[in-house]
Amino acid sequence: MFFSGSHWHTVVACFLGWTLDAFDFFVVVFLVGTLAESFQVSKAEIILTLTVTLATRPAGAFIFGILADRYGRRLSLMANVLFYSVVEVLCGFAPSFTVFIILRALYGLGMGGEWGIGASLTMESVPRRWRGILSGVLQSGYPVGYLLAAVAARFVLPVWGWRAMFFLGAAPALLALYIRAGVPESKAWLTHREANVWAILRTVGRHWKSFLYLVLMMTMMMFLSHGTQDLYPDFLKTSHNIKASTVSDLAVLYNIGAILGSILFGYLSEQFGRKRSMLGAFGLALVVVPFWAFGGSIGVLAAGAFLMQMGVQGAWGIIPAHLSELSPDSVRGLLPGLSYHMGILIAAPTNTIEYALRDHVGYAWAMAGFEIAVIVIGGIIIAFGREQKGKDFLATASDTT
Repeated sequence: MFFSGSHWHTVVACFLGWTLDAFDFFVVVFLVGTLAESFQVSKAEIILTLTVTLATRPAGAFIFGILADRYGRRLSLMANVLFYSVVEVLCGFAPSFTVFIILRALYGLGMGGEWGIGASLTMESVPRRWRGILSGVLQSGYPVGYLLAAVAARFVLPVWGWRAMFFLGAAPALLALYIRAGVPESKAWLTHREANVWAILRTVGRHWKSFLYLVLMMTMMMFLSHGTQDLYPDFLKTSHNIKASTVSDLAVLYNIGAILGSILFGYLSEQFGRKRSMLGAFGLALVVVPFWAFGGSIGVLAAGAFLMQMGVQGAWGIIPAHLSELSPDSVRGLLPGLSYHMGILIAAPTNTIEYALRDHVGYAWAMAGFEIAVIVIGGIIIAFGREQKGKDFLATASDTT
């Protein structure tokens, strides 16, 4: 099967959907102090809006996943993109903190729905031999969205203020037009579509063991990513006395590493298999923990952080393909996305755990010890799990896991 123009349109649309979704989420990360001052609330209350967004993501994955499996990937993705675009723009008009936190909860529904639809549409549409590298390309949209938010915070915020940051969220609405014009419906969905919502739920029920395994794996993946990313800037400032501007530069550097790792290990997964490549990425992350946490200079820490995120996001780059191949055909719009976001909900206390450990063993050992445990346990879970690399999504008898 050759790579055609319609394949490119699908990949570009789903990549941009996840990139812009991530951008809209990370905008708040760069506006914590500004929003607290504007709404006259504490920073802790603004940070709470991030938690609220994360908490509603599983509900969004369920709602939009059901829509994708019942009414098609293409239409559901357009609806999702329009939904989170409108909500993001409304955040820019929020007159009070109460309105703002409600809107961020609604935004979580949209963010929760996009990944599952985009992953299933991409993986079902592209030739099998391209799944690995395009899985990495798709997942790299997350760090790209982070970088775009950082750029907007640097250039848009000082000139036009915080509301303009949210008005940029109107851009994904144009993506819906692109999807309508250039992205075809998934043939796999047309082959395996269920007759009604109850049939979709029954299929999920029949595969509950597979679902629980995917949730467990995604929980460890969330521990891995958030445990190495969220507190790291504060760790660099607090434990290594690195100034804020330098930390920002390091964040850009290690996000470039994340993008490269996602694509590289996605490609390798096509050559060596999903599980072996994920374990290889875990191994890279494990080896660089001493440099990432205990580096004695900015140069060592920078190299450690770059390689750490190369490993972490390298494993993540395989996830869209791996989850899609492990999911039953008729619920591929629902199951991967719901597993993904249930994992992040369960792993939500990551930062709290690491911060609490800091008081007992110090910041560096709290970060390092937590991630070593996560890498080892997560590696065992992946090693003993199944793999269905190259699964034929169009085969009529392939709805088994």
